[in-house]
Amino acid sequence: MPWRLCTSGAAIRKAGVNANSTIIASGAALADWSDEAESLASSIARVDLSGAWSSLTLVGKQIISDFCSSYIAQKIMIYDPLAYSNREMSIMLNVLENNISKAEKILKEDKNKTYLGIT
Repeated sequence: MPWRLCTSGAAIRKAGVNANSTIIASGAALADWSDEAESLASSIARVDLSGAWSSLTLVGKQIISDFCSSYIAQKIMIYDPLAYSNREMSIMLNVLENNISKAEKILKEDKNKTYLGIT
């Protein structure tokens, strides 16, 4: 079920102004990437986060949303890498990867689960 853990708008904003207009208008591609991001986040947390969404804390929702929207933004950018300068692509992908890595570390740690509302 796409778009339970983040919005398409958040992912598109993170992909930047040079994001390919065809792909950001493609509901099917974005929905597929949303499903992938949600499945990956749930696997990392070892919990169905879509089903647990209502029990998550505000902080938990924000961290998970950042993870998913950053993942999707990477997919949008990689769809048409020539739309970005090499420097822009490198910087943006590094920032997005940093967002993903930080969120992944938080989601993996069992000691954070109560704080995030993950049961």
